[in-house]
Amino acid sequence: MLHVAVVGSGPSGVYTAQSLVQQDPLVRVDVLDRLPCPYGLVRYGVAPDHEKIKSLQGNLRSVLEQERIRFLGGVQVGGAGGVSPARLRELYHAVVYCVGAATDRQLGVPGEELPGSWSATEFVAWYSAHPDALPGGFVPGARTAVVIGVGNVAVDVTRMLARAAPQLSPTDLPQAALTAFAESKVTEVHMVGRRGPSQARFTTKELRELGSLPDTEVVVEEAELALDPGYADPSGLPAPQRRNIEVLRDWAAAPPRGALRRIRLRFFLRPVELLSDAGRVGAVRFERTLPDAAGGITGTGRYEEIEAQLVLRSVGYRGVPLEGLPFDGAGGTVPHEAGRVLREGGVCQGEYVAGWIKRGPTGVIGTNRSCAKETVTSLLQDAPRLLRREVPEDALPALRADGLAPVGWDGWLAIERAEAELGASLGRSVVKLPDWPSLRAAASTAAP
Repeated sequence: MLHVAVVGSGPSGVYTAQSLVQQDPLVRVDVLDRLPCPYGLVRYGVAPDHEKIKSLQGNLRSVLEQERIRFLGGVQVGGAGGVSPARLRELYHAVVYCVGAATDRQLGVPGEELPGSWSATEFVAWYSAHPDALPGGFVPGARTAVVIGVGNVAVDVTRMLARAAPQLSPTDLPQAALTAFAESKVTEVHMVGRRGPSQARFTTKELRELGSLPDTEVVVEEAELALDPGYADPSGLPAPQRRNIEVLRDWAAAPPRGALRRIRLRFFLRPVELLSDAGRVGAVRFERTLPDAAGGITGTGRYEEIEAQLVLRSVGYRGVPLEGLPFDGAGGTVPHEAGRVLREGGVCQGEYVAGWIKRGPTGVIGTNRSCAKETVTSLLQDAPRLLRREVPEDALPALRADGLAPVGWDGWLAIERAEAELGASLGRSVVKLPDWPSLRAAASTAAP
């Protein structure tokens, strides 16, 4: 019997576990997660108003409920109070790290640290009820927001800022965030990219959703679109970029409607400084850019300031080092060969990676399937050698003896019940528990 630990219960971790049990009838998999809740970014990254994508949790759930897969939440890997990678190697024949890209990239400009300036990661964690989220609201006092970035996460946070509270009430948005959105005075959101629309990373589906928001109009400046070499003749662009330009072209041609809220999509503006107003962010200074012959951009020395009391940067995720594992600081990934972890150029027996920590923050949720399959293929090729080591028949007693208190599937089901009860008490549907004490308390009600 091959015993494998998968660290991380997001899509890459769950797809890895699924591929393992599908390809090997004797393998047993423990899926470990630092949080007592499974599903990773599907639970804590997908916007609450994206019910269709969030429904993927049902598919992930069916995998984690399989007989040879066991969920163990509340297990920190590495760091104080956690289990070390070396200890996991003693307890399992193989360990697959699917820990994603846990932090965000910085702008690296003056004023980035001002109050009112946040990463989109922090904002998403807050409205997704991540237990590590910063307390308090993000929007009180803000009238205008600037979102720096033109990917799908930037579109998500822009859309959430422009949503009215009645549209969010049916979702699992935590109650404190719903109250903050209901009291929000934000009526204008600028989503700004340093390059042109043909290089933007949002999908057409996400982009179009901005135009379907009630009491909201999307404003696009055709003069900025025209700076893009692909705008005048988009026929040579890939189909996704071509569709994006078609949507933007229609918005640029539409007359103003005088809606309650406005979303302004801006291009070819590079942030150079966040400006202070009474000790808080008050505006963002941008430099106008132009496309160059190499496919990049160049500064023009012309500047523009956009007022903002809230600034959210959404310029990419980045992996973080995990104690006990090698790390490529330049790429924010763990060095590997077809998923096998490499140390000093050599393969680490029994250690593997999948997902963003393997390939970087690229692709969509489905990309994790092929990524996981490659890693699992490598692992199963190594299985005869891995099985030569003796490991415990069950790692759970050893984890408990080490002072850990894993939350099993029954504990997660108890959290689900508590969230349904909380929603009912508030006259809503399911409402997420927003902090560690409430999650632990709910999990503790599960039968031992």
